[in-house]
Amino acid sequence: MRRAAGPLTTLLLMLALAGCSSVTTGDDRAAGTAAPVVQIDPRPGSEQAPTTRGLTVRAGAGTLVGVVAYADDDPVPGYFDPTRTVWRSNRPLAPGKDYSVSATATGANGVRGSATGRFRTFTPERTFRIVSVTPSPGETVGVGMPIIVDFDVPVRDRAAVEKALEVSSPSAVEGAWHWSGETRAVYRPRRYWPAGEKVGFTAYLSGVRAAKDTYGTADHAVRFTVGREQISTIDTRTHQMTVRRDGEVVQRMAISAGMATTREYTTTSGIHLTMDKTNPVRMISPNRREGDPGYYDVMINHAVRISNSGEYIHAKDNVWAQGRVNVSHGCVNARPDQAAWFYTNSLRGDPVIINGTDRELEWDNGWGYWQLSWSDWLKGSALHSGPASDS
Repeated sequence: MRRAAGPLTTLLLMLALAGCSSVTTGDDRAAGTAAPVVQIDPRPGSEQAPTTRGLTVRAGAGTLVGVVAYADDDPVPGYFDPTRTVWRSNRPLAPGKDYSVSATATGANGVRGSATGRFRTFTPERTFRIVSVTPSPGETVGVGMPIIVDFDVPVRDRAAVEKALEVSSPSAVEGAWHWSGETRAVYRPRRYWPAGEKVGFTAYLSGVRAAKDTYGTADHAVRFTVGREQISTIDTRTHQMTVRRDGEVVQRMAISAGMATTREYTTTSGIHLTMDKTNPVRMISPNRREGDPGYYDVMINHAVRISNSGEYIHAKDNVWAQGRVNVSHGCVNARPDQAAWFYTNSLRGDPVIINGTDRELEWDNGWGYWQLSWSDWLKGSALHSGPASDS
């Protein structure tokens, strides 16, 4: 059985027949009407074409009526400008690929001109990629969940990389990226995600320059869902925790927070997010050895982490203190059955707002990203310019 020709095979046959220049019909030449000139950039025949500029097709003295382009066997998406004299690819070109292009334009009196050609993009000396994205594909998360993207090399051209990071949702939620280090970009909405939102993240990194001679060669996509709105508030002065789901109180818990005899033993105030949970988790006193005053090494049940400085909401059978006095080493503990309930009903990214202590949660302590005002958050973006209101 003979195999049918694919789109690239058909296009290559057209290129072989037509060459790389504009062509006109005999009737056009007889009429003495010049056909529009169609130009392709990168130049057809190139073997080391750049990637960052993308693909551009222009029509001189006419309008484009059709552009077809392939990278190997994959179609290249693009768009026309309002005058239809220019067509551009949506994204940079992929490195190390063979591109084939065919374009047609119409000029005065319906005279047509066309151009076809092929070129190959260069192969970079070094490449970069995404090593992890939080949340996980298909995960259901809380309304405060950030998107955390970690790269395998330091990103020097942050604007180019940030421009390639796309977040989409049905509600068109406003949000922005913030660089928290050389290899990490974090996306946060201006306000909490709407409950039930379906969110898509795509990194169009193929052909994007991250640093000198360092380019992306593959895209990366993650889809996740925002669950119900669950927000917990903790008052360390009244020793009470209230959990609200979609605005309704679903749990009240007597708690005991950090004893505050040292900064280390002081619970941080501010907007925390639940980061992960473990049952049980081993807790060891930091900067102390066995035999030192204050040393501990214990297994704790139903622990939900809310910072990187060792803070959890967890179970502890010290009911005598809960609701009355703060006696912990910085964590928030609750009655075992209630802590188990909170553990079971928590999603990553649920806000936990703590008040009443003189130790403020740092914005980069765990997922303390909501500690920054919107204007301060935008200062960490490579693309944002100009002042922004926090309202």
